Amino acid sequence: MSTWIDIAALEAVPQRGARLIKTRHGCVAVFRTAVDEVFALDNACPHKNGPLADGIVHGKAVTCPLHNWVISLETGQAQGADEGQVATYPAKVSEGRILLDADFLQQRAVA
Repeated sequence: MSTWIDIAALEAVPQRGARLIKTRHGCVAVFRTAVDEVFALDNACPHKNGPLADGIVHGKAVTCPLHNWVISLETGQAQGADEGQVATYPAKVSEGRILLDADFLQQRAVA
C-alpha cells in the first residue's frame, strides 16, 4: 500500500508545462499534459543533464531545452535515435491535487 504525499494543486502546474518540486527526498520535475495527466521524472536529461522542467511538453513527451532530446513522460525513455533513460515516479491527481508516491521517493533517495 503506497503512501501518497500532496505536493501541489493541479492548477499550480500549467497545461503543457512543468514545475520543479522539492521534496525531502530530492527534487522531482512534475509535468502536466494538455489533457491534465501528470507525470513525475528526474529533472536531468540523460544526454547532458539539461533541466527537463524547462522543456516543452507535447503529447506525453518533453523536449529538453538544451539539445532537443525528446523524453517520454510515461517511461522516461529517450525517443528516436537517442539513447538513455530518466527515472520516473508514480504520480496521480486526486480532488484537484497532485500526489506523489512517498514510499517510492524514499526508496529512490536511499538507492
